[in-house]
Amino acid sequence: MIYVSYPESLANSLKLNTKDFVTEIKMSSLAKLFELGRISSGTAAKILGISRVEFLDRISDYKISIFNHADLDDLNNDISNA
Repeated sequence: MIYVSYPESLANSLKLNTKDFVTEIKMSSLAKLFELGRISSGTAAKILGISRVEFLDRISDYKISIFNHADLDDLNNDISNA
């Protein structure tokens, strides 16, 4: 596990309790890594403990398209791993 320190005021400013703040930080960082093409949707979903379909659904909250990062090989790989 990797731990990152944030001031409590950040969670407070987002009006999130500690558990929800941790979830938000994980989700937003994994969504960004997915958007940049650094990780697959399957990897992100596994880390979050959710299904790949749920991850792909949730990234729309971050205005991330499921097709932005993928070239044809990546897309076929994701389909094969689904």
